Amino acid sequence: MPSIVKHITFDCAAPHEPYELARFWSQVLGHPVDPGDAPGDDEVALEVPAGQPTLLFVRVPENKTLKNRVHLDLEPDRPRDREVERVAAIGGVIVSDMRKPNGRGWVVFEDPAGNEFCIEGSAAERAAAEQRDKAAAEAQ
Repeated sequence: MPSIVKHITFDCAAPHEPYELARFWSQVLGHPVDPGDAPGDDEVALEVPAGQPTLLFVRVPENKTLKNRVHLDLEPDRPRDREVERVAAIGGVIVSDMRKPNGRGWVVFEDPAGNEFCIEGSAAERAAAEQRDKAAAEAQ
């Protein structure tokens, strides 16, 4: 049997605390911090629905030195621009804005510890963009 993804792990170096980073991601994703975890713990997880990988935040001694080689792409359940505003208001930092006039594109963020992630368009926005593209192609 092949392997499954059990955890997606975020390294946390000082001054960042695993619990505080987990709280940020809890607000972004709407999953609670594991009730068995507490401030000061070296490992803190989010509770996620069965079958989904757990986000795990682990204390490490070394700081991040390079760009992430892997990152999360998030699909909001609301319009992308509203989600961008919401995530920025809770502490996400916009690194790059790749939104396009046609409604496609994404916004690159960093979490409080500098881990990159992207917010893409919602499923409804992507479907509308595909319909616009299809109509434009048929009009040609």
